[in-house]
Amino acid sequence: MRLNSSFEKKKAERTTTFKVSTERMSLQPLSAINCANLLQPGCSLLHLEGDVYLFGQKGWPKRSCPTGIFGVRIKHGELKLRAISFSNNSCYLPPLRYPAIVHMEPHNENPECYLIHGGRTPNNELSSCLYMLSVDNHGCNRKVILKCQEKELVGELPEARYGHTLSVVHSRGKSACVLFGGRSYMRPSERTTENWNCMVDCPPQIYLIDLEFGCCSAHILPELTDGQSFHLALAREDCVYFLGGHIASTDCRPPRLFRLRVELLLGRPLLSCEMLNDGLSITSAIATPIGPAHEYIILGGYQSDSQKRMLCTYVALDDVGIRMEPREPPEWSSEISQSRTWFGGTLEKGSALIVIPSGTNPTPTDAYYFYQLSFHQEGDREDPTQTCSQESTDFEDSAPLEDSEELYFGRDPHEMEYSSDGEGDTYNEEDEEDESQSGYWTKCCLTCQVDINTWEPFYSTELTRPAMIFCSKGEGGHWVHAQCMELSENLLLRLSRDNSKFYCLDHGGLAQQEMTPPRKIMPLKRVPMKPMHRKAPITLKMTPVKKSFFRRLFD
Repeated sequence: MRLNSSFEKKKAERTTTFKVSTERMSLQPLSAINCANLLQPGCSLLHLEGDVYLFGQKGWPKRSCPTGIFGVRIKHGELKLRAISFSNNSCYLPPLRYPAIVHMEPHNENPECYLIHGGRTPNNELSSCLYMLSVDNHGCNRKVILKCQEKELVGELPEARYGHTLSVVHSRGKSACVLFGGRSYMRPSERTTENWNCMVDCPPQIYLIDLEFGCCSAHILPELTDGQSFHLALAREDCVYFLGGHIASTDCRPPRLFRLRVELLLGRPLLSCEMLNDGLSITSAIATPIGPAHEYIILGGYQSDSQKRMLCTYVALDDVGIRMEPREPPEWSSEISQSRTWFGGTLEKGSALIVIPSGTNPTPTDAYYFYQLSFHQEGDREDPTQTCSQESTDFEDSAPLEDSEELYFGRDPHEMEYSSDGEGDTYNEEDEEDESQSGYWTKCCLTCQVDINTWEPFYSTELTRPAMIFCSKGEGGHWVHAQCMELSENLLLRLSRDNSKFYCLDHGGLAQQEMTPPRKIMPLKRVPMKPMHRKAPITLKMTPVKKSFFRRLFD
């Protein structure tokens, strides 16, 4: 289908050809290793400097990951998460669900980062803050430390919301963020006891955010009459395309498609909106980038309250406009076909994650089924010339933004290259030291039960590693796990503070401690200080006659 009336005429005038190759989709099941309970509805996936991070899950063990951000890696069909730390100068980032996120390319002195706005907290409170998340530095074994800063906004501020979109447009050498849609609580004057927790769509206003100064401005366009949530937002240069969405006031998903054009003129920006035909009736969809520039596959989502959208759609953005074509979906598994809900997001370029709730498995480890959906372009392998021959010289656009009523994921920029075999700059598990044979995860004794895949924090002082204590038996001694020695937390703290020797169960039969001779400390000699002006007590000299007189007087 072609959504622009002058598409044929303009296409003939173009000097380059645009031929779409055929995509072949493959579905592969994944096994979550000790992390299935962390992938909760409302999470986001972020892509920074070649790595993928999970953010904003509903809850997490605070002692094992205080930041709530995990590094994601998939290798040999296994999905694993790794706790990520923040730098010392970072602000607090709450675990937001359904926020609006957008990727920012490095420009001038600004590093590559993500902008995160809005979202719901675990207490169902809505956020109105704007955060900037970037990589602070890389430690040993490619361990990453992130940095989070809150961006101060002034002007016409958008209200707290969730389920909205955030995009980046570039015009006349300047950049700005476009915020649209979302849901929020009713106004305080309209809230009653019956509808206190009811959500309504935010007014259909377009907010422009100046990233350099943090200035916000609200714009009302006549084409946007209703608010909407959980829609798609695809951006290219100075245009943003809003596709699908749900209207809460009428409880419908109209097949709408809007094109917003933003011109960042000197003074006040100029905004224009156009309603295009043949949109999609879809919410909570995933837009995965597949091509070299502005090519996506839309999959997942819902077309009604009780019906999933099982089809796939190819979307391409160019100078002419937007073009959409149906694609053959993969052979869905029985779990996906029979499930009423599903959610997921983009793992990397040409790859998506699909999560299916399991209604028959009550245990947290089997609560979800995980699948990796990969897109292979057959045309690229058979004929390398069957690709887009245009080379984009424009400032790269932001990543598209998609929403999910269950799980909200960000996406990787279309220009970021990833290899399918996991080599290059991506995380390589073989580059790290095998901690199962040394360090914290060694087998400390004959009855050691600490496993790197099943370990959970036991003591309040533990974060990401088990607590260990030094055994002085033998030449050089060795380290043992405190939990394997069945030490109480009070005893562990006392042994760590005292100057004592500890013997493990294998070298004494019982856990015992032997105090070393205390160091003799000579007591300090305290010399009393003599006051400089000390007055002697007053003494009266009386004769025996006076003493007898006073005695008879008071008697």
